[in-house]
Amino acid sequence: MNYATNKAMTTPAKLPGWRASVLFIVLVAGLVGLLGRGVYLQGIHNDFLQEKGNARYSRVIEVSAHRGMIMDRNGEALAVSTPVQSVWVSPLDVEANNQQVKALAKALQMNVSDVRRQMFDTSRDFAYLKRQIPPEQAAEVTRLNVVGVSLQPEYRRYYPAGEVAAQLLGFTGQDDNGQEGLEYSLQAELGGKPGSQRVIKDRRGHIVEDVASLRAPKAGGDVLLSIDSKIQYLAYRELQAAVLKHKAKAGAVVVLDARSGEVLALANYPSYNPNNRVRVSPHAMRNRAVADLFEPGSTLKPFTVAAALEHGKVKPNTLINTENGVYTIGGRQIHDSHPEAMLTVSQVIQKSSNVGAAKMALMMEPAVMWQSLSDNGFGAHTGSNFPGEAMGKLRDAKTWRPIEQATMAYGHGISVNLLQLARAYTVFADNGELKPISLMKLNSPPAGLRVMSEITASELRGMMETVTMPGGTAPLAQVAGYRVAGKTGTAHKLSGAHYIDKYVASFVGLAPVSAPRVIVAVMIDEPEGEYYGGMVAAPIFSQITGETLHLLNVPNDAPQNNVITAPAEVVKEEV
Repeated sequence: MNYATNKAMTTPAKLPGWRASVLFIVLVAGLVGLLGRGVYLQGIHNDFLQEKGNARYSRVIEVSAHRGMIMDRNGEALAVSTPVQSVWVSPLDVEANNQQVKALAKALQMNVSDVRRQMFDTSRDFAYLKRQIPPEQAAEVTRLNVVGVSLQPEYRRYYPAGEVAAQLLGFTGQDDNGQEGLEYSLQAELGGKPGSQRVIKDRRGHIVEDVASLRAPKAGGDVLLSIDSKIQYLAYRELQAAVLKHKAKAGAVVVLDARSGEVLALANYPSYNPNNRVRVSPHAMRNRAVADLFEPGSTLKPFTVAAALEHGKVKPNTLINTENGVYTIGGRQIHDSHPEAMLTVSQVIQKSSNVGAAKMALMMEPAVMWQSLSDNGFGAHTGSNFPGEAMGKLRDAKTWRPIEQATMAYGHGISVNLLQLARAYTVFADNGELKPISLMKLNSPPAGLRVMSEITASELRGMMETVTMPGGTAPLAQVAGYRVAGKTGTAHKLSGAHYIDKYVASFVGLAPVSAPRVIVAVMIDEPEGEYYGGMVAAPIFSQITGETLHLLNVPNDAPQNNVITAPAEVVKEEV
């Protein structure tokens, strides 16, 4: 290698002068651009940086509204909202080791894998770990002091009456919104409106400062029901005892104020504890008094007789040929459990004669009988506005065949719910006026709809009083110190298109007869062994009615020794 070659290799190449100028200009331009961007973000358009800062240290949280109380007619609490804590996590801020995750899962009684998954799911910046925890759990979470895990105050619904009024009141979800029953139907009145608040939290995720209240929460209003909690309890107690005694599938009781149509009690069994709804069966949650339909059986006979009286077809002492208990219509036979040759109209009610009721029904045109039943509220809603209320079924009279009109006279071929049936009996208690039903406490009795004359209503009360006397189907419905009137029902149940040997035992009655104050309707579904309404449902009526009248301080209208218990003389009926 020669000297010229070495010199060429060691001498650095000379750069053009213009490149330095270009580099200087680029650097200056970049600096100006950065300065301009800084001025723009800091002084002109600072929303972006503010948003990023807020996302790190500031958060808008919802402030729960206090849900209104549900109270009985005397102001006793039936549903209240109590303060609780909910545990939430900000995955982007979580700083926790494996031991802390396990300790948190143990404190919350949760699966470790579920807690870990929610804590480290960075696809979202907020998640609840557990809602509405008890105070001892909240204290343990606070003690652990896990970065990114915080507590939020909320409300949890509590029902002091527990299972006694569970199906009536319903319940709320985790957000304290009504899900079932009156909690659901009264959501607008009870719920209120949640508020919102902006807060600043520290690096551990704890709220350190309330910045501003963006929207103040609006508390829900309190609601005063027509229910009397004492009457509700005794109705539930007696119903539960009867269902268990007779090994029945289920049962329901309705107690009405005969003067106002207010519901004083509405009980169902089986029931459930709304404060602990773990593994509750739908069977126990059904409000059978409102949602379940059944054929009323002989409890419908007073309305057939009333229609016949109103249209001049019979009088209370008119004799009816009851055909020795067997009556044939179009090749089909109607039977009486107790064959009689002749019965007066009043005795048809007392002895619960199917043949007598069928003959009176056939004295009327189908349209006349349909209108009478419709006027008494059958086939229509009661007006209670309870969610899920079944309307019942009253078929168009144009479709009736003679045998269908005859069987409808004693409650087959028509379906009702228990509240609807109880409401219909207000016409007998209130001198021929049908009262609207109310689950809310009323300041004064509402006007009723007149559907029959006072004379007819009075005559039916007298007939139904004989039902509770020796020789009737329900002497076990008698109440010491009070005259009572009512009607039994023992209806076969339908399976498909056929009646089977399973029954609905029922009794609907009113007391005291001289000035009706309460109406009590009892329904027992599929009792085993003894299944007659006079043996199964009537004693429940007696117990509930007697205690209710005492609670309401209703004066006696009979001597204290008026009860004549004669089980051997109880007339057993079917339908």
